[in-house]
Amino acid sequence: MKPSDVFWPAPAKLNLMLRVTGRRSDGYHLLQTVFQFLELADRLRFDVRSDGRISCRPAIPGVSDENNLAIMAARLLQQHCNCPLGVDIQIEKCLPMGGGLGGGSSNAATTLVVLNRLWGLNLSPSALAELGLQLGADIPIFVHGKAAWAEGVGEKLQFINPPEPWYLVLSPGCHVSTAEIFCDSQLTRDAETITIRDFSAGQRA
Repeated sequence: MKPSDVFWPAPAKLNLMLRVTGRRSDGYHLLQTVFQFLELADRLRFDVRSDGRISCRPAIPGVSDENNLAIMAARLLQQHCNCPLGVDIQIEKCLPMGGGLGGGSSNAATTLVVLNRLWGLNLSPSALAELGLQLGADIPIFVHGKAAWAEGVGEKLQFINPPEPWYLVLSPGCHVSTAEIFCDSQLTRDAETITIRDFSAGQRA
């Protein structure tokens, strides 16, 4: 089987708890959260090119190449490693956009992880996570692919093993902008911090 025949998963995530504890001078919010993964996933296929071009075909409806995180991740990795290779990316969308499941960030992380392998770049997961952080705060957790307690803007991770019950995920059919939520004047930005032990004992709010 050729590498281009393989579809790679870009899984959804849930935030089992989210507390906004502050805000940095650059506008990013400080938080505490717990990331857990779902089996529900987008699927990505990569066909390496020798001419350096990067494309995503067919295009995702409503998402330009300039705003496609998978393309942005491929270009960032290419530039960071001065890699002469390119890629055609195919994305089969299963995750609803604007649903808080992290689809775009997951697509970007899968792109970084898979192209690191297909392009023979040999970057460590930590290096890929640090690179992905330039594009989005959720990308590092998807690079690592493990449930974690997260702080900072979501990049300071402690891997944990929370219970794995079944989750019922409902899609209301509307797009909710994360940026708009975090810019809302009524958002609580001074929540008290808790510990992993607090969370494990059942504290959420």
